[in-house]
Amino acid sequence: MNPVTLLPFIVLIGAMFLMTRSAKKKQAAAAQMRNEMQPGTGIRTIGGMYATVKELHDDTVLLEIAPGVHAIYAKNAIGAVLDDEEYNRIVHGDDDDALDIDGAVVPDDASSLTEADADEDTSDDAKIDLGKKAEADDAEPKDAESDKKSEGKTDGEADAK
Repeated sequence: MNPVTLLPFIVLIGAMFLMTRSAKKKQAAAAQMRNEMQPGTGIRTIGGMYATVKELHDDTVLLEIAPGVHAIYAKNAIGAVLDDEEYNRIVHGDDDDALDIDGAVVPDDASSLTEADADEDTSDDAKIDLGKKAEADDAEPKDAESDKKSEGKTDGEADAK
């Protein structure tokens, strides 16, 4: 056989090899992460739930979801093992960087943007006229042609020829 005809097959097999190799590395890293869990570690499940590890078993983990609330999960359901700082920041809202209190305060809703100040003069001059313009009255509507074509017809009737 000609080596040129085998070249696409060789490239395809090489690409498949590289893809499976990277997938195996990711699986090994996830398994190592799950094996490094210890009781008291904060985790995130693949469903996005945050919990604390209470007990480890062969294939399962006992998680404390809230104080006094426990659930048993498969080890494969653990999406990430979080360090203590990140877990406390997400779950408890602990933030080392305090908010800048002297900075501008952003309102929670838009009501402060629509309220008029009591000492501000609100006159009719600032209002916008939403009525039709005189130029718009002179223009013929676009549907005038379709109205002329459908004269003498009732709803549902069509031009049958």
